[in-house]
Amino acid sequence: MSSKKSFSSETASRYALALYEISEENSELSVVETDTNELLATYNTNEDFKTFIKNPTQSQSTQLTTLNKICAEMKLSKTVKNFLSILVTKRRIFFLSIIFKNFLLLTSKKRGELRASLISSKSLANDELKSLNSEISKVLGTVINLDYKVDEGLIGGLKMQIGSLMVDTSIKNRLKKYEQLMLEV
Repeated sequence: MSSKKSFSSETASRYALALYEISEENSELSVVETDTNELLATYNTNEDFKTFIKNPTQSQSTQLTTLNKICAEMKLSKTVKNFLSILVTKRRIFFLSIIFKNFLLLTSKKRGELRASLISSKSLANDELKSLNSEISKVLGTVINLDYKVDEGLIGGLKMQIGSLMVDTSIKNRLKKYEQLMLEV
């Protein structure tokens, strides 16, 4: 894997850091974090909004007017509204999703939380997820935020990644190992 960052990820990291610093300076970190979560959820679930953000042919005035209406409707903070205006003015609004994800990762990291990815072969109940999350948090001595997905292609078992640590107990992985052993014989 290349250690070089792409232009978009480098730019997104800088904007995310700027949003974090301005939010912290204004003592609005929790408000801005909530607002970015809501706006990111809207972006991920509303195809019209996603298309609007990603469309490079929109004029700046149209983008500003529309985003101001969205901010008013969603009751977003002035910091987020101003930040969105800067993104439009600098023609970086199409990085919105990446910037907000980086911002949320940064806030999580600053609180000492770790992100973990959990993939299971079947859907787990909320109490199972909470139990698993608390056990992992207890073992590692820090708060863990789980990104949970279901992948029925695993056949059975779990895959978990915390930072660079990967634990794969899936049947699919075991079958691959057996296949590899058989090919070597």
